[in-house]
This record gives sequence, structure tokens and C-alpha cells, in this order.
Amino acid sequence: MFLENTVNQKEQFGWIEVISGSMFSGKTEELIRRLRRAQFAKQKVEIFKPAIDTRYHDEMVVSHDANEIRSTPVPAAANIAILAQGCDVVGIDEAQFFDDEIVKICNDLANQGIRVIVAGLDMDFKGNPFGPMPALMATAEYVTKVHAVCTRTGNLANYSFRKTDNDKLVMLGENEEYEPLSRAAFYHAMKENQEKEKSELAKNKKTQK
Repeated sequence: MFLENTVNQKEQFGWIEVISGSMFSGKTEELIRRLRRAQFAKQKVEIFKPAIDTRYHDEMVVSHDANEIRSTPVPAAANIAILAQGCDVVGIDEAQFFDDEIVKICNDLANQGIRVIVAGLDMDFKGNPFGPMPALMATAEYVTKVHAVCTRTGNLANYSFRKTDNDKLVMLGENEEYEPLSRAAFYHAMKENQEKEKSELAKNKKTQK
């Protein structure tokens, strides 16, 4: 279990914690747990999420098992820097959807003495590093990687496989659109998709002739 840093009052700097993993791995659940502990300790806490994330609620950060905490939706990372002034703890959910400026914002807040807790997908549906997450993980003091359970093998899952044909990088969805897969299951699923695409291209070429 993650344990919070012991505060050294002589060092007026904060730190960054990153919670990463696939979909359905409990990232948001862990984020909410840490933020609630800070609230219980009477610390001033502000929580942010990207305005595009309206899957469960416009303002609440909600985990897959319906745990929730009130947040402020923002259209860009720059808004966080303005709204987070005077806080002890800042929580940020779905960080992969923010622009690259989120990395500078988080480091600036930490340098001001704020504890910054960030949750987000580390890889996109193709298995590539997602947005600003790699840079956030590199500059964070603490990185917690959580895992889901593979729906096909029962092993630990760290990939988010998209079950639909939509090829857009950002596509909000739940278990109808995504499933968590292990490395082996993800590899085979992607290979099957590639073979289907090749087969469809071959059929289209024959039809055109």
C-alpha cells in the first residue's frame, strides 16, 4: 500500500504522485482514497478533471465501482494553475487527456509546496505511451502502477483493448468499448485485428476489379 510522504516543514516543496495503469485497474479509486484521507486531515484539497470527461457526471470524479468525489472540470491544464493556488493537495484525474502543459503545471505546483496526485492511463488503445503520462511519471517522486484482471486469461492486465472499429485516439467508453488484457492476450487481439484488416482490403480490391 502507498504511504504518504512525511512532511518536513523545513523543506518548502511538495511532490508529485502518479497512479497509472489500464482501464478498470482502480486508478480513480486509489486517487479518491488518497484525496479523502487528505480531506479527513483537514487539508485544503482541490480536484480537477478534463472537461471532456462526462461519462458518469459533469463535475464528479467517479470510479468504475461508483465511488465519487467532487471536482472542477477544466478545458486545459493552464486553468489548474490558476484554481489551485493556496491548496495543500491537488488531485488530477484522467491526466492523459490534458495537453503537455500539464507536466509543467504539476511541477510548478510541487515546487510551491503542494502535494500533487495524478491518475491516468499510461498507454492508449494501441499500446503506445499516452499523451503527457510518460513525462509525468518520469518527473514524479512516486509512481504507482495498478493492474486490472485480463478478461480473457485471468492474468494481470495492463493494456486497454478497444473492441470497436473507431480509430480516434480519444474515445470515452466503458466495458462495451474497452476490455483490459494481459500482454499475451493484447498481442493476439491486435494480430487478429490486423489480419481482419488485410482480409477486408483484399476483398475490396477484388470488388473494385
